[in-house]
Amino acid sequence: MKKRVLIMSAGAGTGHIRAAEALEKSFKSDDRVEEVFNNDALRYTNKLFRDFYSKLYTSLVRSAPNFLGWWYKASDEPWRTDRMRHMIDRLNTKPLVRFIHDFDPHITVCTHFMPAGIISHLIATKKLQARLSIVVTDFDFHAMWLSRSFHRYFVALDETKAHLEMLGIPDERITVSGIPIDPLFKQPVDCEEERAKLGLNPESPILLLSAGAFGLGPTEFMVERLLNLKHENAQTVVVCGRNEELRQRLLKLVGERSSKFKILGYSDEMHKLMKLSDIFIGKPGGLASSEAIACGLPMCVVTPIPGQEERNSDHLLEEGIAVKCNDLTTLAFKLDLLLDDPARMQRMKANALRFARPDASQTIVNTLLEDRLPQLALTKKQRAAMTLAAGPE
Repeated sequence: MKKRVLIMSAGAGTGHIRAAEALEKSFKSDDRVEEVFNNDALRYTNKLFRDFYSKLYTSLVRSAPNFLGWWYKASDEPWRTDRMRHMIDRLNTKPLVRFIHDFDPHITVCTHFMPAGIISHLIATKKLQARLSIVVTDFDFHAMWLSRSFHRYFVALDETKAHLEMLGIPDERITVSGIPIDPLFKQPVDCEEERAKLGLNPESPILLLSAGAFGLGPTEFMVERLLNLKHENAQTVVVCGRNEELRQRLLKLVGERSSKFKILGYSDEMHKLMKLSDIFIGKPGGLASSEAIACGLPMCVVTPIPGQEERNSDHLLEEGIAVKCNDLTTLAFKLDLLLDDPARMQRMKANALRFARPDASQTIVNTLLEDRLPQLALTKKQRAAMTLAAGPE
């Protein structure tokens, strides 16, 4: 029987959405699937709740990242804070529940913990007959991703699987798939042709600086630092996202040195930009990092959000894929050191390709369509044991 698949994310940051889009493409290309519906769960909530999840998060990233780091750590305790959070979610997502009932999926896949909690509750209370799988979109696991009823977890790393096993999740319920990225990142790119389209020198080292989808962060300051690179033949592509004001300010900033910079707005060709570049400069979000790794692109990590991005950064550094610039005043110095050491950059590239899982979305699709395990419900006793297994507060 062909399957109806529901993919749910939440628009708090773009990574969850992009992971869901990658899964949608892979499910739609499989003839074992009858219908696929991918949607942002926040579309089915009231405006106050929607703004809380999306706008508040973005505001805190800008103005209070240390608070986010504190909250990330304080809430990373299995089942200690979930009751109130899930109650608030359920009170504000009644239209979402109606939509899920109407679609009546066989398989549900969530790339954000909020819709996962809603669907888990529906299944646990026998209001929905479906299997729920959860795709973790960072390298590490956080307690908010835990659900009382689920079918399978998909995680990025063997270490993350070990974490879940130590909490008490059965081994056969965890798949190390990697984080799903767009299949475009697997396709070959004619780098010489793409460089020519952008007016880049085919012999120059190319730095790719990403300000993210919304053009946030100290991008102007970083570009100012890059004006001091000793490698004068290096060229920098800056992607400003949807922040046109930032793009205009950067064009004015680089001025007469514009031949060294290519200032872009939003781009849906990041796969090409990453393939033609030599170093990626940006925040270590789970999706952006996975995309860069799939392209074998060494990374220079800057301004990670305390919490999940700092943990992502730790893994990248451990694997020899990235360097970290702790103080942006030394950004040019850090990059000059890398550019002075081609052998090191080749090792970083090889490490990235070894670490990469570009087929993550297809792995998830195949696993779910072939898996016959039933939904699993965690008992109160099992949840209490998980809380103890997580260690002291």
